[in-house]
Amino acid sequence: MQHAPSTSSGVSCQVFPATADQVPAARRFLATILDGCAFTGDAVLCLSEIATNALQHSNSARPGGTFSIRAGFQHGRLRVEVEDEGGRWEPRPASDGQRGRGLLIVAALAATWGTSCDGAGARVTWFEI
Repeated sequence: MQHAPSTSSGVSCQVFPATADQVPAARRFLATILDGCAFTGDAVLCLSEIATNALQHSNSARPGGTFSIRAGFQHGRLRVEVEDEGGRWEPRPASDGQRGRGLLIVAALAATWGTSCDGAGARVTWFEI
């Protein structure tokens, strides 16, 4: 079950169950916030790639796991953060060549992006457009 979006200091937040069917819900959440901005498509694609990574490469994939999204404007840029439940992460391309390109897409579309850990297990991957 999704939690209602919350806002604090112009930042919208929502927690999602870490299941594949929630990635489209996360995209809708961000698209609603952006309300047709010129860069909505790029931002939604970046979010989709990072949320999918959270499901595939973090402890969020465990039963009952979640990921959260925070999105807001800072200094004229959109900043989106996806927080997962951390864990070991070693990005590796799939042998079929059809996977492993998500962060390359984010790097191509975002002005800047990165990943940080809070030391307590959570990992935040973010981007700015």
